[in-house]
Amino acid sequence: MSILHIHCSPRGRASESHRLSQHIIERLLRASGDAAPAVIDIDATRLPNVDDDYAAALSSPVDPADDVLARGALRQSSELIDALRQATHIVIATPMHNFTVSAALKVWIDHVVRVRSTFRITPEGKIGNLPDRPVYVAVSSGGEFSGEAARQPDFLTPYLTHVLGTIGLKNVTFFSVQGTARGDAALQAARASAQAAIAAHPMAA
Repeated sequence: MSILHIHCSPRGRASESHRLSQHIIERLLRASGDAAPAVIDIDATRLPNVDDDYAAALSSPVDPADDVLARGALRQSSELIDALRQATHIVIATPMHNFTVSAALKVWIDHVVRVRSTFRITPEGKIGNLPDRPVYVAVSSGGEFSGEAARQPDFLTPYLTHVLGTIGLKNVTFFSVQGTARGDAALQAARASAQAAIAAHPMAA
């Protein structure tokens, strides 16, 4: 087992999404038995935005020359895609910002959703190049976006489901701590509910 852990909150390890993702990782580690899985951490808040070489490569019918691929955002993209390919399990920790993914997670997505590398264009549409494997997403939100108490829209889960599916990752499971801005009692209840959902989920090694 190799776990790729992508954390995307500007609050870092103090964030609710990071805390929730740690429960997912601990659950995966228990499921691995006596094996000693590697956990590769990527702090998406430190990733640079894609650059002009990257934009030119996406609009071209072929990849650029090796010297261009070896610099800037294209080099960063290749490294992130390699980490994604090598992982058997992927854990993404992100806050919900303005009803959707955080800016840092969007930068990671822009790097790894790359034509000819992680998906190809066919007459039937975009087809993923990556083999499927489990993806677990830990989401934190100041308000509720699901259930009877939902008072805001959710563009995060459908977007992530679609964009990850585009590169071949269709086995996506979401866990969330919602209502973090509603006070300590609501936060503790949300944490307990999310942790119970993780404990009950059948996670395969």
